[in-house]
Amino acid sequence: MSNLQRRIAVALAGIPLLLWLIWQGGIPFFALVLILALCGVYEFQRLAVAIGSRSPLSLLLLLTVLFQTSLFLEMPDPLIVFVAAVPAFLLVELFRTEGSRLGGFGSALASLLYVNVAFGSLLKVRMTEPGGLLCVLLMFVCIWSADIMAYFGGSRFGGKLIGRKFFERVSPHKTWEGFLAGCAGSVVGAAVFSAFETGLHPLFVFGAGIFIGLFSPLGDLIESMFKREAGVKDSSSLIPGHGGVLDRFDTVMFISPLLYLYSFFAGSLNGP
Repeated sequence: MSNLQRRIAVALAGIPLLLWLIWQGGIPFFALVLILALCGVYEFQRLAVAIGSRSPLSLLLLLTVLFQTSLFLEMPDPLIVFVAAVPAFLLVELFRTEGSRLGGFGSALASLLYVNVAFGSLLKVRMTEPGGLLCVLLMFVCIWSADIMAYFGGSRFGGKLIGRKFFERVSPHKTWEGFLAGCAGSVVGAAVFSAFETGLHPLFVFGAGIFIGLFSPLGDLIESMFKREAGVKDSSSLIPGHGGVLDRFDTVMFISPLLYLYSFFAGSLNGP
């Protein structure tokens, strides 16, 4: 199979499964988030190792399980995991006999925070009642709409209307035309979602469409930044044709914490 055929096959199988797990919520969705977080931590550490920053992977995976489980069970306070992680990582570096201590400590905290806060925010949004299910579905609709429109907008008009690249230092192929098309696609996706689903306030949906369109490209840029420094094309080959979890869910990882904050401060539009 060609790479495009593999991507299409995985999408045809994966998207319905993803939507089903989102719809189910509860333990099935928690299991999905936990698996994604564990894979994300593992892949982030592969990037860190590539630049010489090795961290205790087994400890990171254990802390990931504890953090996501505490979020799901809402006990104990998830902050306890992070408070315990700092002295644990410091002790590991104290007894390290080779490699960079600062690099190891920094990469351990970075992977724990970056990956777990991202997927933990997604879990918390889904657990929010009422409206958590609709918020997560809205996010994916806007992200997918933005991706599709950005691809076609960039392919058709990239470099023809605006003579500068979007963020050439990190991703030389992204264009302002693609970015603007993606913003429009996110807003259109939000409008279509609002037309068929009235469980969320139209202003809340429209606002989500705007901020997701504006910020969704940054998730891909951040992941590209990490991979460029590590000198790799993909974070892993876990998902055929798509790379790894960090490759496939980079936008979701960046948007989820923002959606959590947006839902927290703007959720009053949807009622008490």
